[in-house]
Amino acid sequence: MDIGRPPEAGEPAGNGGLEESREPPVTGVAWIGAGGPYPSGAEGLYPSGAEGPYPSGAEEPCWNDTEGPYPSGAEGTGGEPVLLWGEQVSADQLAAAERGYARCGLAERLLWERLSVFEGAFGRDAVRAVCASGALPPGKITVVLERLAPHALLPVDDLFDGENDVPRYWMPHPMRAVGARRLTERGDRRSLVLRHRRWCVKLARRAADWWQSGRQLDARDLALRELPDLAAAMDPTTAPLSASDEADAAVEITVSLWFLWVACGRAAEGRTRLRHALSLRTGPPSARALWLAAFLELESGRPDDADPLLVQAWAAAVRDGDGQALGLLAHLRGATALYQGRTRAAADEFREALALMGEYPEFGPTRHACWVGLALALCRTDPEAAQEALDQGDLDRESRWSLTGRDLYADAWSYVVRAELAAWDGELEQAAAYARRALRKHLRMGSAAGAAGAAELLAQLRLSAGERDEAAHLLGAVDLLRTSVFDASYRPAEYCVTTRARSERALRALLDGKELRYAYEEGARRGLFSLAGEA
Repeated sequence: MDIGRPPEAGEPAGNGGLEESREPPVTGVAWIGAGGPYPSGAEGLYPSGAEGPYPSGAEEPCWNDTEGPYPSGAEGTGGEPVLLWGEQVSADQLAAAERGYARCGLAERLLWERLSVFEGAFGRDAVRAVCASGALPPGKITVVLERLAPHALLPVDDLFDGENDVPRYWMPHPMRAVGARRLTERGDRRSLVLRHRRWCVKLARRAADWWQSGRQLDARDLALRELPDLAAAMDPTTAPLSASDEADAAVEITVSLWFLWVACGRAAEGRTRLRHALSLRTGPPSARALWLAAFLELESGRPDDADPLLVQAWAAAVRDGDGQALGLLAHLRGATALYQGRTRAAADEFREALALMGEYPEFGPTRHACWVGLALALCRTDPEAAQEALDQGDLDRESRWSLTGRDLYADAWSYVVRAELAAWDGELEQAAAYARRALRKHLRMGSAAGAAGAAELLAQLRLSAGERDEAAHLLGAVDLLRTSVFDASYRPAEYCVTTRARSERALRALLDGKELRYAYEEGARRGLFSLAGEA
């Protein structure tokens, strides 16, 4: 096993592989082989000797610590590998990590122990926020980190575009096991885990603020990169306090990351995490938690299950005096009605959402999203009103920000509307260009539902241009995407169902069963990313 490579965000994914791999590459330090955790040629830095049991707390996978410093058969070379955090680690690697720890000074040992609470990669700011206290003051901890890094950490290059070029690290599992055991022995695990969870709350808030301010790709990238740590904080059952005491923080993190679940194609994961955290709370859920629960039911293809949650969320918003939640709920009622094909009701709800929302909503869907939702509700029945809604959205003060400040998710749906309107006017080539652009934008965001809807519209436009094979390829790729992302109960939105039915009727008239099946299989083999580049 190559343990010199930071792990992926190993949580249930709801996007079926839409995103590109976000596994950060390792630079500068070799992976830890059977010989130990140090780079080649550094063996002489580490004295022999290893001692003590590894952690047995609920947060880390462990073995029975009554067996001694290592699990049975792992006392020396040739012992059976043990499972730590889902990966196999050999006894030689554990012993080498112990020798490295013994070589360090007191400050480096303290930091080594405290860094074991991180699930994924981390930077200096995270280290200061979580690990700086007592004998490791904030002004000193960076220097200690630089001294410790060559002995216990691997540098990673997981910065996203526009982020400051600062070092980031990952602690391999043998080193983390040593640090976790020592942290537990010292009696500091409880305070460090709680501090780590408070840092995760602030991290989720920062990502949500970035999304609202228009740094949407940065917000998504930040949330995905830090997902291993955020995922640990979203599970109240692993906290040192009771699960009910930590449930509020878990719910807050999950709600703050609403955009990751709703707009970036991870609805199944978000739904699972939110339901788990809410089940452990003792008090009534907040309006925003219920709003997200309803939104995730809708995104999972269950609009009927979203309706009762919307009623509960409205009552909670009135109870708590959360005026902004009323705007969020009006937008979601509009989205639900649109999903069900009730376009007139959807338009009314989106108008109400615009009336209830402030000029710059500090949480949730933007005003731009409401204008685009209104246009989408009108584009097949009143194209002039739909165009006016798009124009009003562009004139809205919030939407006049620079490109980096726009709602890119709403922009992706706006190109679906533009494609519909261009097709209405008979401009099929322009409509296809808009639909292709919508498809690429949804793929970039990671939205499976949006990408599938845009691809089906593009397939219909390709059929209108006589390109039957290209249309069938797109539909085959959509089928694969939906079956890989959603469960069997998923039903697409009514406007997607209508578009798909038209295309399939036309294809069956043009191709026999065998030809159509082969074309679908070819599209599934090539995938939407490839077809979006060729379309």
